Amino acid sequence: MGYIDELKRVGRDANPFFKLMGIDVDEYGDGRARLSMEVRPDMLNGAGWLQGGIYVALADEAIALALYTLLSENERIATIDEHTSFMKGVSTGAIVATGRVVRKGRRVAFADGEVRSAADDTLLTRTSTSFAVIEG
Repeated sequence: MGYIDELKRVGRDANPFFKLMGIDVDEYGDGRARLSMEVRPDMLNGAGWLQGGIYVALADEAIALALYTLLSENERIATIDEHTSFMKGVSTGAIVATGRVVRKGRRVAFADGEVRSAADDTLLTRTSTSFAVIEG
């Protein structure tokens, strides 16, 4: 059973990181995905803002899920490169990450992601990635 099948069957419990972080799977399919989560006090850095790695991790998961929707049964992925630009910080509320596959080739895939505030749709981060597509 593949990851997408398991996600359909048990929801976020298919991904231990989703469980740990309280990430909800809102939608996925056709090279796109949307995840959301509540910002918790234990996720803040010493300055009182959501720790930057959490934005990156949430975007990375949304992007990877978007890509998984396009993989064949015998393909898997590994990150080659990932770059995130931080626009604005948050310390409370819900955030939403979207992932979108730009191009999937036989050996490399390119995808983008954004994290936004759920309350007012403010852009918080933008991420661009490349993944190796591995057969076998």
